[in-house]
Amino acid sequence: MTPPHTQEFEDAITVTPKSSHTYSTNLNNNWAIGAVPHGGYTMAVLYRLAITHFKHTHPTRHNSDPMPISMQMTFLRRSTVGPAILTVEDAKLGARTSTIHVTLSQEDSRSSQNGELKKNTARVVGYITVSDPVSDVGISSPSDWTLYPPPPSQQPPDVKLTPEGSFALATDNSLWKAVGSKFSKFRRVGNHTAIFGPAHGDKLGIVDQWARLRTVGPQGGRGRWTNEAAVVLIDLFPMALGGLDRQAVYSTADGDATPPFWFPTVSLNIDFKKRLPTEGVDWLYSRVNMKTVRNGRTDIEVIMKDEAGDIVALGSQVGLVVGASRNTSGRNYEKSADAKAKI
Repeated sequence: MTPPHTQEFEDAITVTPKSSHTYSTNLNNNWAIGAVPHGGYTMAVLYRLAITHFKHTHPTRHNSDPMPISMQMTFLRRSTVGPAILTVEDAKLGARTSTIHVTLSQEDSRSSQNGELKKNTARVVGYITVSDPVSDVGISSPSDWTLYPPPPSQQPPDVKLTPEGSFALATDNSLWKAVGSKFSKFRRVGNHTAIFGPAHGDKLGIVDQWARLRTVGPQGGRGRWTNEAAVVLIDLFPMALGGLDRQAVYSTADGDATPPFWFPTVSLNIDFKKRLPTEGVDWLYSRVNMKTVRNGRTDIEVIMKDEAGDIVALGSQVGLVVGASRNTSGRNYEKSADAKAKI
């Protein structure tokens, strides 16, 4: 049975047990930015790791239905497309919640080039806390909190399917517009989504977006947002960073098309508030707040909601703004016209 987020995405986040606390995965090139796997995609792999670990090593815990409720990750070094080793340390095994420490490691290419013994180097580390639907009970309280300023509408745009299998607006007077990426060959991860932003009234530092999943590849196509796929989306907001790209283009003296900056994630924390249904959902909304960009460092907060208006997840991250050459330097990466750097 094909998973709701498509077989293409399922294959990209597959985690295979090697022992009780060691697993393997293969980071997919189609979910990368330049030569580096996308941060949200990498965290989706680690989300799957947490589920796989408890089902494989602790099958009786959390009613055999573990679900991450929070993730705190630090990206120590650039990861790379290809094989990776995932290791787990059981920090706390509890009745209601359990916490694991996870590490994503990859072979250090410098050691093999220097004739040294090949060794793995930690690229991403952090903690994941899991619970389960049976244990995750307790008092709930209503709140008068609301988004401010309000988005153009509380519902996603009316769209139709194109012959190419993508989504287009069904009406000309929509409050939303399709948002594409000028540098899609470099930021390939963005090709798997159809994103719609406000048609009018852009707000500096505030972005509203509705997104559909449409994975690219032989086993891709229209998909639905699942819990793992939503982790990718919480780190995907092309409009929030597009202004920085435009500054780079305008500052190019010879008028050549300037490549994108690279926006590497330093740390990313996610608090999961609502579990998505097993069959997934068509649309997810994101409110992205970026308070300031200073000295090449960004702060980004994301509020993710479903069509019912319920908060699905909250994200908070620290990122950097660096030249694209920092992404591809020392990597076996064939630069396309969109990716050639002169920043």
